[in-house]
Amino acid sequence: MPFQSHARLLAVTFSLALIAGCSSTGGTQDGMTDGSRSGTDSGVAGTGQVSSSGVGTTGDRAGQQADGRIPEVRTIYFDFDSDTIKSQYEPVLTAHARYLRSNGNARVVLQGHTDERGTREYNLALGERRAGSVSRFLEVQGVSPSQIEVVSYGEERPAVQGHDEEAYAENRRVVFDY
Repeated sequence: MPFQSHARLLAVTFSLALIAGCSSTGGTQDGMTDGSRSGTDSGVAGTGQVSSSGVGTTGDRAGQQADGRIPEVRTIYFDFDSDTIKSQYEPVLTAHARYLRSNGNARVVLQGHTDERGTREYNLALGERRAGSVSRFLEVQGVSPSQIEVVSYGEERPAVQGHDEEAYAENRRVVFDY
């Protein structure tokens, strides 16, 4: 009998230690509690604001509004035939994640778009993959999947008319629609 009570006590103690070790302190992997990073690893000097082109400027952290409004930059762009998020847009996505986490009732529709090259079916799938990669980024940052909807328009809603690389580059995008 004494062995069983010691075993139970040990099991309970181990369980409590495991639960305590798994609890979150609100920090991130790099130790920052607000999700910001020091240095220039994201391609944006310091913690600059992101302009509509996605390039950092001085000001608030990564385009986040000081008063908790939706971040100004609501479009990110992709390379040809790619659903990989460019590092220059990570501060923009982090700002949107921060907004969505702090506004649990907010919902966003991620609209995936492509240029006109490729078949209609391929472009719908590529637009969905692009929006999906943004959705996964936001979820990793702690945004609830219930706040996110993914829609693909493929080539059907171009931002710019034209048949050159400049027009194509403007059409390969994901738009945040709040």
